[in-house]
Amino acid sequence: MNLQSARNYDLQAAVLEAEQRFVTANPKSKANFEAACKAMPGGNTRTVLFYAPYPLTIAKGEGCYVTDIDGHTYADFLGEYTAGLYGHSHPVIKKAIQEGLERGIVLGGHNEIEVKLATEVCRRWGMERLRFTNSGTEGNLMALNSARAFTGKNKIMVFEHGYHGGVLSAKPGGSPTNAPYDFIYCKFNDTANAKKLIAENAKELAAVIIEPMMGGAGCLPADKEFLHALRDETKKHGVLLILDEVVTSRLAPGGAQQIYGVKPDLMSFGKYIGGGLTFGGFGGRADIMDNFDPRLGAKAWPHAGTFNQNQLTMSAGYAGISQVFTEEACVAFNKKGEGFRARLQDIVKKRSLPVTLTGMGSVTMIHFCEGPVKTPDDANKSNTLARDLMHLDMLSRGIYMTRRGMVNMSVPMGDKEFDAFASAFDTFLGERSALLQKA
Repeated sequence: MNLQSARNYDLQAAVLEAEQRFVTANPKSKANFEAACKAMPGGNTRTVLFYAPYPLTIAKGEGCYVTDIDGHTYADFLGEYTAGLYGHSHPVIKKAIQEGLERGIVLGGHNEIEVKLATEVCRRWGMERLRFTNSGTEGNLMALNSARAFTGKNKIMVFEHGYHGGVLSAKPGGSPTNAPYDFIYCKFNDTANAKKLIAENAKELAAVIIEPMMGGAGCLPADKEFLHALRDETKKHGVLLILDEVVTSRLAPGGAQQIYGVKPDLMSFGKYIGGGLTFGGFGGRADIMDNFDPRLGAKAWPHAGTFNQNQLTMSAGYAGISQVFTEEACVAFNKKGEGFRARLQDIVKKRSLPVTLTGMGSVTMIHFCEGPVKTPDDANKSNTLARDLMHLDMLSRGIYMTRRGMVNMSVPMGDKEFDAFASAFDTFLGERSALLQKA
């Protein structure tokens, strides 16, 4: 057995021990999971929320804390995978939803709040027109279908290991549950590869879709040169550029496109913009989006969705971006996130461990490998056993976070929560340093 294998063996033993501690501490979550398995495959209806030995069952959330059914309370750094920007009980959001309930749940017609939210989202993210959906997945599906309808072309370029929703995984080899698009796979942050593929496939290529920061692949920011090259090449060859800003729209008042100075033809959005309720959308150039105008009659592109502009989500969303996550608040929030990530990186540096942090603004990822980490191939070098151990150890110290190492801030957080996370992280690295050292 070589040194690396021996170290992984020791890490595996530590994970098993931590799992046993978890089981002892969470018997009610175990019972609920076993009951769930009788109705849902693996007790699960949202894959990303599963982790071994079984996931916690969350009973309630308040502010930036969640409490499980065994009575343990955690600082919530999972943040509903960035959708939980406002936390669980922001008074402005609650008031807007309560007022919405007074008006009725499903009205079956246009409402005034959708106009207010649509107008503000168009202004803030620089879209000429938009349409709402129920999720980021739907927003991306409709953006891609719009690109194909507008260009009369069929192929879509994606980036390996990118993620654009539950049926739009760009995992090499595809996914058995993917929508049946004709994908062209490109390497992320590889400018030469992207330019070559766009030129070679231009006659059949409808769109290039990209996350300005790959979320599920490891919170990997695009290089500025790379993103600008995509914009230049797509314009040159008559291909539409779609920015998936479902996550990155929260990183600046005008989203990642403002940070990079890149204007897409279409963009998708979702997550927190709905105020914490089910939400998504897509929008961009008027000459593309106006094809959805029903006044065109038979020529109009159809787009259905019973709950697309349900007034509870519209109410929560408009209250959130107009009163809470204003442009000024967005800038201050993400500046705080940059400082928090730098603080965690300093802890790693002090310990001299092979741990690298990536991300932008209020979104961070912890990788158990040497840096730099700029591509999915780099991120895939991360030691998954170390990641699993961190997750379990952080839970035992009152920190709720993703199993894959993603850390998401929310508006209610302050020094108390950042100090708690930093202390738990530092303790974890200190206690497990022998296991985490580079072989």
